[in-house]
Amino acid sequence: MTPKEVLALCREKDVKAIDMRFMDFPGLWQHFTIPVSELDEDVFEDGLGFDGSSIRGWQAINESDMLVVPQPETASLDPFTELPTLSMICNIQDPITREDYSRDPRNVARKAINYLKSTGIGDSCYVGPEAEFFVFDDIRFDQVPNAGYYHIDSIEGQWNRGRQENPNLGYKLRHKEGYFPVPPADQMMDLRNEMMQTMIECGLRVECQHHEVGTAGQAEIDLRFGPLVEMADQMMMYKYIIKNVARRHGKTVTFMPKPLFGDNGSGMHTHISIWKGSEPLFAGNGYAGLSEMALYAAGGLLKHAAALCAFTNPTTNSYKRLVPGFEAPVNLAYSQRNRSAAVRIPMYSPSPKSKRLEFRCPDPSCNPYLAFSALLMAVIDGIQNKIDPGEPLDKDIYDLTPEELQDVPHTPGSLDEALGALRADHEFLLRGDVFTPDVIDTWIWYKTENEVDALRLRPHPYEFCMYYDI
Repeated sequence: MTPKEVLALCREKDVKAIDMRFMDFPGLWQHFTIPVSELDEDVFEDGLGFDGSSIRGWQAINESDMLVVPQPETASLDPFTELPTLSMICNIQDPITREDYSRDPRNVARKAINYLKSTGIGDSCYVGPEAEFFVFDDIRFDQVPNAGYYHIDSIEGQWNRGRQENPNLGYKLRHKEGYFPVPPADQMMDLRNEMMQTMIECGLRVECQHHEVGTAGQAEIDLRFGPLVEMADQMMMYKYIIKNVARRHGKTVTFMPKPLFGDNGSGMHTHISIWKGSEPLFAGNGYAGLSEMALYAAGGLLKHAAALCAFTNPTTNSYKRLVPGFEAPVNLAYSQRNRSAAVRIPMYSPSPKSKRLEFRCPDPSCNPYLAFSALLMAVIDGIQNKIDPGEPLDKDIYDLTPEELQDVPHTPGSLDEALGALRADHEFLLRGDVFTPDVIDTWIWYKTENEVDALRLRPHPYEFCMYYDI
């Protein structure tokens, strides 16, 4: 869509407001709105000013002026606003130099694709994320100097089997038994269908929706794979739609990786492949139908996995999911079909077009622009340096003996450890000026000060259970 076409759409749909959206550094959409009368073709070229010092991880107050530049191809009618509103995703620029801002996550993703093209390896990177989430009926939490707690509730929750509901109809999903039961056990069917249909009406291509393993409304809606930047854009629309459809029904959604104790967390298994023109480059005659290039790509993912986790699993809560001995893929190995490997080669279809790597570590708390870009940079590094991924591990990793496991590396055990790995291993991200040093440094600083240290300084409620009487 061109600027002229956006303006024509506004007239056709009687749009009254234009919502400008962009991604902050940690990974939340930000926005402001202008009346449609203020949108003309010049805005697509000149942009609109805003205060960059008020955005997390961005400018200092003495360098706060920045520009949002709307991208017409991202235009979409907002399905939730009362006033007819058209939203557009924006790039961020410096108003003086007109250079794209280094800490704009969308800019990092665009540079990653340009770097891929410059290497001659391929010209397209396709990404297919499988984001999981929880739908709750009530959530309360707080942390003050003399108290700290959270309380979650869900009509599906196993813990509500004995609650007075006048009547309580049963059908509460047992822990770890939420995968694919039909209604009435699955009480979220209509809600997920509405989410799916809203996505389709907003231009997203949905492959399926289903209940996930966890009790209490865990769900997954899968989008068809797409080009890296476009897919990151779609993931932000995906989250926006899911949260707002749930809110419309008096429910709340979280993409927090591990909100419930004793049940599955929410991951975001991410499929990735490289193409040149119409040719898929990961299909071949090697292990699991992979090309030599794809095996080297797997080697890059495994070599840099610990550093990648700083972007793909970027919260302290992420490491409540990535725990050895449970279902999450903490062991860094590759395998066909085996879901206990960090890198899996799906075997659903013999078509070369379906050949890809599935990196199973990520979770949906990530900033998709940064996470997908980091994965691509690791893939490129593996291909350029012919990194051998070693032998595949086709056994059930969780059945291996301690002796067999000792030679299998694993993911970091905490966000602090992942940030340390990123500090030690980020040269591959700097190539092509994709991740600049200020992006790496600011990410480590922001996450350490605002998340790692913030949690480290506060007593945990369970510590009172363990230690109060000592």
